[in-house]
Amino acid sequence: MQAAYPLDNPIMTYAWGSHTALADLLGRPRPSAQPEAELWLGAHPKAPSRLAETAESPSLAGLIRADPLKTLGERVNGAFRARLPYLLKVLAAREPLSIQAHPNLAQARSGFARENRAAIPLDAPHRNYRDDNHKPELICALTPFWALCGFRPRQQIVRLLDTACRDSLGHLIEPLKAASAEQPLKALLRGLLSLSAAERQAALDEACDHCRTTREDAAHWHWIPRLARAYPGDGGALAPLLLHLVCLQPGEALHLPAGVLHAYLEGTGIEIMANSDNVLRGGLTPKHVDLPELLSVLEFNPFPLQILTAREEADGVAAFAAVCPEFQLFRLDPTQAGGTITLEMTGPEILLCTAGDLSLAAPAPAQRLAVPKGGAVFVPAATGRYHLSGNGSAYRATVPPRTD
Repeated sequence: MQAAYPLDNPIMTYAWGSHTALADLLGRPRPSAQPEAELWLGAHPKAPSRLAETAESPSLAGLIRADPLKTLGERVNGAFRARLPYLLKVLAAREPLSIQAHPNLAQARSGFARENRAAIPLDAPHRNYRDDNHKPELICALTPFWALCGFRPRQQIVRLLDTACRDSLGHLIEPLKAASAEQPLKALLRGLLSLSAAERQAALDEACDHCRTTREDAAHWHWIPRLARAYPGDGGALAPLLLHLVCLQPGEALHLPAGVLHAYLEGTGIEIMANSDNVLRGGLTPKHVDLPELLSVLEFNPFPLQILTAREEADGVAAFAAVCPEFQLFRLDPTQAGGTITLEMTGPEILLCTAGDLSLAAPAPAQRLAVPKGGAVFVPAATGRYHLSGNGSAYRATVPPRTD
């Protein structure tokens, strides 16, 4: 087994993707012919990374299946059922993504088994659960990155809705004014997502009229008309009144645990998550929306919004806090350490070079590998230690030391 494997990674061409961001990262002609939304780096069965320059296996998933102990290590192999526990992505949003949430582990396993018993094909448009795993995630901005994330405090929601949609949504706003528990937020969201087409349009028209006339220069008043233009007649355009709206600056991050309603609106970022593709949507999408299932997985308490930054662990090595046992994200810059950093491994790793040119060297088995901008490599757990040098920077996905 090699110390490191260059990866050839699939690109998802969703309609909301960018024609330039991934092309620039990978050094390909721009604009791309199709919108390129996500670069997937990992072993998810939907789109596993391919191994370049090796005859051992055509894919990373195959390499792991062939020798899970060496690729994952004994600890990770046992804790995560012989699976690579994380999926790394580069997300490039030119247009807003759907409003969505992800199930917790028990909900994912139950929902996946239930839909299997119902013989719903994995690729069916109305399928909710495409695997049996949860999907906590972290998004780190590479460019200014706009996102909606978790419910605002109830009184903020009341104030904003009362300001923008008093006439059209008064019947939903009034119960919220007198409430203090979580159920009124659930009733509000159910009511908003259950409006008739005429009722939705009336609320959107009233809100957009306010956005055009208000003198308050707040970002949510700018985003509502943009969302309404992107998704005509979709009540999800009112989401900035319910959810925190944030613009991450490069290097800043958000953690999205299970059950948190969110939407990524614009920008390019590094996204790392548990190895899952389970998404329950609520708006800003032409795709399947299962309102009862979405409501069953959501957390309806106000979300304690926290913007994360990486903490310097050593020269050239900055770590985002480990928010779940499946993954941890690092930012690496060998120039801050005199040109070379040495990395001690705690599990299987994926490296993605995002700027400049780097070189990976492993002592056992001996191997040296060039990692240019856009290049990615998988480092099996058995490698144990390696050195990264050069004039560039990278993101490192790994498994934190403890999995309990």
